[in-house]
Amino acid sequence: MKEKTPISLHEIEGVVVGHRDGHGFIVRDDGQPDLYLPPNEMRAVLHKDRVRARIVRHDRRGRPEARVTEILVRSETPIIGRLLYENGVWLVAPEDKRYGQDVLIPKGATGTAQPGQVVVVELTEPPALFGQPVGRIKEVLGDIDDPGMEIEIAVRKYGVPHQFSEGALAEARALPDKVRAVDRRGRVDLTDVPLVTIDGEDARDFDDAVYCEPARVGRGKGWRLLVAIADVSHYVRNGAPLDIDAYDRATSVYFPRRVIPMLPEKLSNGLCSLNPGVDRLCMVCDMLIDAKGEIHAYQFYPAVMHSHQRFTYTEVAAILQNTRGPEAQRHAALVPHLLNLHDVFRALLAAREARGAVDLETVETQIVCDEAGRILRIEPRTRNDAHRMIEEAMLAANVCAAEFIASHRHPCLYRVHERPSADKVELLREFLKALGVPLTVPDAPGPRDFQAISKATADRPDAPQIHQMLLRSMQQAMYSPHNVGHFGLAYEAYTHFTSPIRRYPDLLVHRVIKALLKDGRYHLPVLPVPGEALAKLAKRLQERGTSEAMTRSRGRPSQEVLGWEAAGLHCSANERRADEASRDVEAWLKCKYMREHLGEEFTGTVTAVTSFGLFVTLDSLYVEGLVHITELGGEYFRHDERRQELRGERTGVRYTLGSKVAVQVSRVDLDGRRIDFRLVRDDAAGEARPSGAGTGEPSARRGMAASSLRSAKRAGPKANSGKSGTGKATPARATRGAGKAAGAQSPGSGRGRRPRG
Repeated sequence: MKEKTPISLHEIEGVVVGHRDGHGFIVRDDGQPDLYLPPNEMRAVLHKDRVRARIVRHDRRGRPEARVTEILVRSETPIIGRLLYENGVWLVAPEDKRYGQDVLIPKGATGTAQPGQVVVVELTEPPALFGQPVGRIKEVLGDIDDPGMEIEIAVRKYGVPHQFSEGALAEARALPDKVRAVDRRGRVDLTDVPLVTIDGEDARDFDDAVYCEPARVGRGKGWRLLVAIADVSHYVRNGAPLDIDAYDRATSVYFPRRVIPMLPEKLSNGLCSLNPGVDRLCMVCDMLIDAKGEIHAYQFYPAVMHSHQRFTYTEVAAILQNTRGPEAQRHAALVPHLLNLHDVFRALLAAREARGAVDLETVETQIVCDEAGRILRIEPRTRNDAHRMIEEAMLAANVCAAEFIASHRHPCLYRVHERPSADKVELLREFLKALGVPLTVPDAPGPRDFQAISKATADRPDAPQIHQMLLRSMQQAMYSPHNVGHFGLAYEAYTHFTSPIRRYPDLLVHRVIKALLKDGRYHLPVLPVPGEALAKLAKRLQERGTSEAMTRSRGRPSQEVLGWEAAGLHCSANERRADEASRDVEAWLKCKYMREHLGEEFTGTVTAVTSFGLFVTLDSLYVEGLVHITELGGEYFRHDERRQELRGERTGVRYTLGSKVAVQVSRVDLDGRRIDFRLVRDDAAGEARPSGAGTGEPSARRGMAASSLRSAKRAGPKANSGKSGTGKATPARATRGAGKAAGAQSPGSGRGRRPRG
């Protein structure tokens, strides 16, 4: 039993996170469990406000409840919503339901906005215990059905910078259109080396180019692999306006049909992009790799290159499959170099397996839209040898960059991936035990343990669910100046070097390497650090204590280390922000797409089991929705977290991770980004029909659309994603709409552009 947080007058600081049901939570700066805020406490605060609070009581489950004692900082994030005119009053209903309160708009503060339009609101009066927030219309985005509106909402909702400063634009305009003679000084001329880029069909910025040739490595055979990366640091000067804007964004954000770039287009798609047929400045990682895939030697140097071809993954895969086919004949001069790349790839792949790196294949999807932004289809992304070939080349270059910097003991941002936590290891152990997997997970597992489980279960029908649990048990990768290694890739040191056009940490790595090549030292510019990042920095320093690696002789963290620590937190947070914004847009598009399929029936797979229901991903559409516990039948269902299942107490029917079920699309909430399903019931028995529940058996019905008559008969009450909150045994007929976990749903499992390494 967990120890209760004692009730005291001690005050705690943190950030308010609202919930669509009206209550909220305080995410504490000290990393302790969140504090619950009841609806009456949420009246005077808003989502993302920074507050001070104290614990006043505990609920029946021992969870601490807080009372806000002081509002420290009001969130400056603008509120996006629809303008409404009701009973003679103008108000804006926030698009993000976590805000919980409508914003009153006085007469004369609506500007040119019309009722129903999506607007951006600036608060003029904060909420109070007995008064709603008041604001004015700052910007009119347009109508909700306008093409691209979902992206306009997301960039503002998540605070993604989408306009460059005048200083950055002026600096970009002043840059040359091509490589000048003065830029070539002190660089190796590689323009005669047939370097090529290999990217997706829709790529517009080309960070990396590759070339490979056979070479003697020691006494044996091997390869010389060149990875040339765009030299962004030559044009983006330390602390200049372009640099400040790039740091603020920290990453490019990829949406379907649109990119919010980290750098202005003149750089990202022009001067820095390794476009074919033009000279470009680059930083090169030149490696010798032996037959076992081990990096025997490497060196870094600035160079000038000339891309000899812009290949797509599809073209390269076709050449590798048929070296005498039409694609190969069209690029005959480059085919030998591509075959050399494929040979070194296989050696690197063997080395990856030998060191025990975790390789989990998950289904990634992409949304295919027409010119008007309407979804045509959602399809899985297929990865071929061309994708993996480039990925392994980038991993090798990233490892060399990390080792080079670590050997010089220079601070930098490493890409770190820590070991799984003890709680997650225990949950994984119980899950595997329940499924009868004959492998144990040690208390401190290594990558090889995860690799062994992945291999041992690869041929099981529930392999996708087991691999998903392996993935969920691992920590999130992040940027940090403290090199703790990369668990998933089984590297002692790893960093990001290969994408400086779209990732700020890569740009910093380039600057450090350049400084070291000149026997110098790189100093971070003085850049703004958000208050939230500072709070997290203080928390991390408190957790780590004053370790020798972080401190000077007197035990105080050096300003240099603190600067790198803050930069790592900022870049990691903005990476998460970009992912959340991308997922939000994909969820919006999928909801809009599923509105056309209301009432239709599909087969699906249970991809998550919670105490309030089942998340099901449709087999044919790759869209995820919730089957609420109230839709499972008229009995109590017990949630077993270890087995990842819901079991009916009367019938014993089980719904487990990986169960096949037949569902009907019952409700789509575009504003809430939620899709609700109900289980298809047998008309004779009147009971929910699990499709091989708990057995992995396929459904007898294959995603056939129901007729309008049948859909009307089965429509019933609308599904809801609330949590029943009854503890272990959950009544299927409980009152709907209670509980915080419901807001966690994000339909669909699709992702944006896959990052390399």
